[in-house]
Amino acid sequence: MAKSEAIGQSLMRKKDGSDHSAPCPDLGIRPLEPEDLPEMLDIELQGYSHPWSEGIFLDCFKPSYRLWGICQFGSLVGYAVVSYVLDEVHLLNLCIHPGCRGRGAGRLLLRHLLAEATRECMNQVILEVRLSNNVAIKLYRNEGFEEIGRRPRYYPAASGWEDARVMALLLQP
Repeated sequence: MAKSEAIGQSLMRKKDGSDHSAPCPDLGIRPLEPEDLPEMLDIELQGYSHPWSEGIFLDCFKPSYRLWGICQFGSLVGYAVVSYVLDEVHLLNLCIHPGCRGRGAGRLLLRHLLAEATRECMNQVILEVRLSNNVAIKLYRNEGFEEIGRRPRYYPAASGWEDARVMALLLQP
């Protein structure tokens, strides 16, 4: 069994054998290193129809970026990639392993990056999200993000291109 399949199966089951009914247990967040790239790519390939390449991820291991991973029992189950420009944070990628989705891992990771941005005195966080990604849009809205615009034909899609909803959250009054 591939490592990603094992992670997915273990995340879907609680100790009593039930599945998806409770938050993922034993989650921790840590900064990511280039050595984490194979696990990141595995999650990325499972999470997106048009995944980032290894080169794109490698370009993000620079001082103006922050990469955090969320781990369960020592295995990476999700990550966030943000870019810092002046006083603004741009959330570029947040992806959770399919076996841990809908159980709070994405919210925990998002709240972590917001807390870090606040700690570093950033003024706002912006992001783009596919118009069709209702789960992510709901999460961002629930965390206080508001739509500030649209980017036409921003994301590649199976039938051409899909628009992006641009959302922002002010961190400093």
